[in-house]
Amino acid sequence: MAGSSIPKKKWTVKLRVALVIETSSSYGRGLLKGIVRYRQTNHDWSVFLEQRDLSATFPAWLTSWKGDGIISRATTHALAEAVASTRVPLVELTDRSQDFGFTYVWSNDASIGKLGAEHLIDRGFNHFAFCGFENEAWSQRREVAFRETIQNASHELSDSYRTVLFDKNAGDWEKQQAQLVSWLLALPKPVAIMACNDVRGQQVIDACSRAHLIVPEQVAVLGVDDDTLLCEICDPPLSSIVPNAELVGFRGAELLAQEMAGERATQRQNLIDPIGITHRMSTNTYAVEDADVGKALSFIRDRACSGIGVDDVARFVGVSRSTLERKLRRYSNRSPQAHIRRIQVGHAQELLLTTELPIDHIATVCGYEHPEYLHVVFRRELNMTPGEYRRVNQR
Repeated sequence: MAGSSIPKKKWTVKLRVALVIETSSSYGRGLLKGIVRYRQTNHDWSVFLEQRDLSATFPAWLTSWKGDGIISRATTHALAEAVASTRVPLVELTDRSQDFGFTYVWSNDASIGKLGAEHLIDRGFNHFAFCGFENEAWSQRREVAFRETIQNASHELSDSYRTVLFDKNAGDWEKQQAQLVSWLLALPKPVAIMACNDVRGQQVIDACSRAHLIVPEQVAVLGVDDDTLLCEICDPPLSSIVPNAELVGFRGAELLAQEMAGERATQRQNLIDPIGITHRMSTNTYAVEDADVGKALSFIRDRACSGIGVDDVARFVGVSRSTLERKLRRYSNRSPQAHIRRIQVGHAQELLLTTELPIDHIATVCGYEHPEYLHVVFRRELNMTPGEYRRVNQR
């Protein structure tokens, strides 16, 4: 129409963001998935990503890069100094060494170690060991929490085994596995082993096969990362703790956006709890010398979310309630009701993180006759309501 004008659309310049994240691991791909999820509703990013593995050094071009922001899983002293001099915002996902002073988002390794210990304690073992990597801060944090949880349950950690993660001088695969076999044979049996990640877990299961040790009856093995392909390749398949890598990536992107906008990050230190455990055959056993305790623990794990009480457990086992209480406390320093409650709360946590089910419905699914009691238990156990737990740990 004559005399009319069509308003011109304003185009914004996209922010250039470098992602220094390994694409070779399931955890790294989970981080990238979370970043992609953030970017789906924030379209003003132009992303630079190189195919890389965790052992690769940081790209040399980053030291003089003129972009707008960086999310890094390969931060070193050199990179930290270079980035500090350019004042480009950087959010740190590197959990392998020290805190370089940037805003960081890590998986909560203390929670991972604690969850692993509780899972293996519930399987009735009296002997425990940890298999990790030397000079890897994330592995060390998991080992410390694992050891403390074992000790708090009146048990002792039998031993730990560590080698360097990326060591060109470590010798060939056969030599390393022979050393691992020797360590496994020296452990008291039956023994429950937490591996610091699924790679380590696969190595332990392979060494057990070489040593003619039966998994899980003689050696139960638990990994971390829930790398489905790697876990299913193991024989038997490897049980694994599921970290919330996607939320780590999403939160990292969210905080970088704040810093690129000139705002201070809402929180510099950010730890993300694991989602739960994927149960497979490598921990599918109960190593309890007392048959009544083993029977009770098996019944509780299978039926805790069906609304059972302590009397139901006692009837199933065929002992009095007082006898059941005494035996479980002697075995785990935990009452039958505490065992039931922990299974219920753990399942509720998993549903809060992985579904959009209403909280009242989750309470019913987890065996609570009155939904408000789930709120009471969460406040007592986690110092927050179920709704707060979902908001804090899920975006």
